Amino acid sequence: MAKPKPTVPARTGQPRLRCAVYTRKSSEEGLEQSFNSLDAQREACAAYIASQRHEGWQLLPALYDDGGYSGGTMERPALKRLLADVEAGRIDVVVVYKVDPSPAHCPTLPRLSKCSTAAALRSCR
Repeated sequence: MAKPKPTVPARTGQPRLRCAVYTRKSSEEGLEQSFNSLDAQREACAAYIASQRHEGWQLLPALYDDGGYSGGTMERPALKRLLADVEAGRIDVVVVYKVDPSPAHCPTLPRLSKCSTAAALRSCR
């Protein structure tokens, strides 16, 4: 996978990589809880991004959460927004909690691979 090109803020001159976190849970069970699986995934990914701060990684505030959507389909609202933001050059790194490499369960990987020149995909697990 191609390494993303960092942006360089004018004041600091230090490379910065804009990182987005994508979370998904296939069922809606438990999503009504004040702290649910999507929150846990996001928290773990945010901690991973923080651990890479010395490399210029910066967590973007936008949330890309697909609760109740199967990984077997591309018809996920947050995923569509994420891909649009990657293609628009607003994201350098996409961080996910876990990648399921099975093609039957993850049609997203080939699509993200096409965007790999725009953003890198990282798993924090």
